[in-house]
Amino acid sequence: MAYSPERRAAVVAKMLPPNNASLSRLSKEEGISVGTLGKWRAEARAQGQFLPDAQAGPDGWTSEDKLSAVIETAAMNETDLSAYCRQRGLYPEQIEVWRQACGRANDWERMATQRITRETKDDKKRIQALERELARKEKALAEAAALMILRKKAEAIWGPEGGEDV
Repeated sequence: MAYSPERRAAVVAKMLPPNNASLSRLSKEEGISVGTLGKWRAEARAQGQFLPDAQAGPDGWTSEDKLSAVIETAAMNETDLSAYCRQRGLYPEQIEVWRQACGRANDWERMATQRITRETKDDKKRIQALERELARKEKALAEAAALMILRKKAEAIWGPEGGEDV
């Protein structure tokens, strides 16, 4: 079934913040299948519109939507940012968290290096502890072997009972 561009735009507008209507609710209200609504939402997202998942709130935004929000708000003053957030059902703090996440996103190499360095340091400590334990056990084994040899020599000299005959 073909829908007019005006109706399609009106339905997509209901998916936008601050309404964030769910696909199932819109399907019941408008009489349009969930699949069609999902296709329209995907097409609108591809065109750069913010269309977060309705039930998830701001956390349901895709990474692309969050990045777009960060880019759009980068040069805004506090008043404009507040208006932007109200229009989309967000808080300025969420935008700041997303901005920080974007800043860390390309820092994966340094973080990987730090992780590897930390793991290497932990491995070295573990190896040293195991080497100390091995040395301790080797000493104990050598001592036990020496005692066995001494006992055998003592038995050979004095006999199996180990005492003197009086």
